[in-house]
Amino acid sequence: MARSLKVLIVSAEVAPLAKVGGLADVAGALPKALRALGHDVRIAMPCYRMIEKNPAYPVRTVIKSLPVPINPMVTEEAIIRRTTLNGGVPVYLVGHKHYFTQATESKKIYALEPEPYIFFDRAIPLMLEELNWIPDIIHANDWHTGFVPVYIRVLHAHQPEWQQVGLVFTIHNLAYQGEFGYELLWKAGLPEWLFHYERLEFYGRVNFLKGGIVYSDMVNTVSKTYAKEIQTPEYGCRMEGLLQYIAAQGRLEGIVNGIDYEEYNPATDPRIPAHYSADDPSGKAECKAALQRECGFTPDPSAPVMSMITRLADQKGLDLIAPIAKQILKLGFQFVVLGTGDPRYEELFTQLAKEHPDQMRAFIGFDPDLAQRIYAGSDMFLMPSRFEPCGLGQLMALRYGTIPIVRKTGGLADTITDFSPRTGKGDGFVFERYDSSELLKAIKRALKTYRQPEVWRKLVDTALRSDFSWNRAAGEYAELYLRALEQRKASLEAA
Repeated sequence: MARSLKVLIVSAEVAPLAKVGGLADVAGALPKALRALGHDVRIAMPCYRMIEKNPAYPVRTVIKSLPVPINPMVTEEAIIRRTTLNGGVPVYLVGHKHYFTQATESKKIYALEPEPYIFFDRAIPLMLEELNWIPDIIHANDWHTGFVPVYIRVLHAHQPEWQQVGLVFTIHNLAYQGEFGYELLWKAGLPEWLFHYERLEFYGRVNFLKGGIVYSDMVNTVSKTYAKEIQTPEYGCRMEGLLQYIAAQGRLEGIVNGIDYEEYNPATDPRIPAHYSADDPSGKAECKAALQRECGFTPDPSAPVMSMITRLADQKGLDLIAPIAKQILKLGFQFVVLGTGDPRYEELFTQLAKEHPDQMRAFIGFDPDLAQRIYAGSDMFLMPSRFEPCGLGQLMALRYGTIPIVRKTGGLADTITDFSPRTGKGDGFVFERYDSSELLKAIKRALKTYRQPEVWRKLVDTALRSDFSWNRAAGEYAELYLRALEQRKASLEAA
């Protein structure tokens, strides 16, 4: 390895301590993979009440009282605790007497108001100074951490120890930006000159995500296709111009996420009823029968089981499924859905399950152990997203030998190759146009292939032997960090 780096990864959620979506999986797994490459990687996240109460991750206080000046009128106090996860990755937990204390479970971690994130972001550089550990790279993630680069480049600009630090910002979903009124600048203790279209101003408001983009040395998103898509009006969420600009500067990259192949391993996973692998896939049939029984279906090896594990929202393609759900059931599928979200989709699947109890089961909510049983027991996994920055569901499905049916967008386009019956190549079924009839055609193609047992077995074998572990992605992030340091050096020389 050319150089060992000191890296701090900053995130509002980190699995398994707190998880709402794929951001948590990245923030939990990437540090472990980077440490395996020889880097000194640590994590910073808010100190949620549920973490303090979790005996599996003992915490100890490392800074009893850290003054955090927010603005001329307000100074808050942080308490910094520390725990470890994933084989020794240090995690700094930034606590406050009020902020984050209501988070007794993962679905309660996010606040609507900006003050908790102002406090958290402002505390990061102050905490590192107090710990006497200034990293080579600070890697912030999504809008909640967007002011970390702003504070470092604006309020710590003249401190020599901060001038060399490279800043990386990852966009996991451009649709969520953290946009607030002009008064946010005063609340955050930031100068008025930042309210400018080249800095934090965005259509007359102040935007956390834009701050992270503008003030970082390198910006990336979680697939190569999504990095291109967000430079277009269709996917750019009004930021396409800025993203085109930083791409032209060589500051925008796409890196496809991975998943933790030790935690998600059908050969060892304690959450599934039988173990299996590419070399001995026989246990998957037992997992399927167990899932059929759990759902109240008749255990039938020949009946195709299709599943979704998703947030119930239009973005995930639910508006495509709604008009054809009954047609899917008429094809003979047993259909399992696990998720929560838009009440109209919760009602749709709940009602279908009542009308077709022998074919449809809707689990409204989220249960991580049940999710693993569904991945292991399904034949096909449905993911017809309108847009998908990366997506982890299709990677989990492949890992468990379950064949994805996806729309060609974002990370789905980068990770799933359409199966060709002529060549036998491919690992899923892909459709392109965002249309219910196109989705139904892909489902019918999958069903036709499923009814050819020998062909299907080869497709499952391909899925089980695929590799979307973090080993590949961690190396790409290490390269991204080195590029950020080069960009920082060039900026200092140009100043």
